[in-house]
Amino acid sequence: MDPQESNPVNRVYIGLGSNLDAPQEQVRTALQELAQLDHCVLVHHSSLYRSDPVGPPGQPDYINAVAALDTALAPEQLLDALQAIEQSHQRVRKIHWGPRTLDLDILLYSDQVIDSERLTVPHAWMLERNFVLWPLAELVPDLHLPDGSSLHGHLVQCPLGTLEKIPL
Repeated sequence: MDPQESNPVNRVYIGLGSNLDAPQEQVRTALQELAQLDHCVLVHHSSLYRSDPVGPPGQPDYINAVAALDTALAPEQLLDALQAIEQSHQRVRKIHWGPRTLDLDILLYSDQVIDSERLTVPHAWMLERNFVLWPLAELVPDLHLPDGSSLHGHLVQCPLGTLEKIPL
């Protein structure tokens, strides 16, 4: 089935992160790969940000960004495509919140709320992560989430802290 025939185009936001094997290059390459996904258009992306690791101690810092895509893929089709990109970067899932070559998360899929076995949108932890909220605000500062809350209101609750914008 052709996704463009059965699904309208939706604006989605993807969180990118890496802290292994040249993280800046991992994220830059992933942005290029997102631009090449079938039935997707990379609209724009944030700057890169350096963030402290979340999870087990002793990890290197992360490089994060957020990308805006317009896609005709259904949510789980998009998830499959993102996981294929992660696999091409030799993503290994050994430790929850452990170090990784690449992490791609669907943060928002239009104004939809999704709670399936494989996918939760809005992303379950996004409101607690400055490395998600601040790059997202760089792209769409006046964004309102599916529950009607403003991104600006969440930024107040999730300060910049040690998050650092770095040159792309």
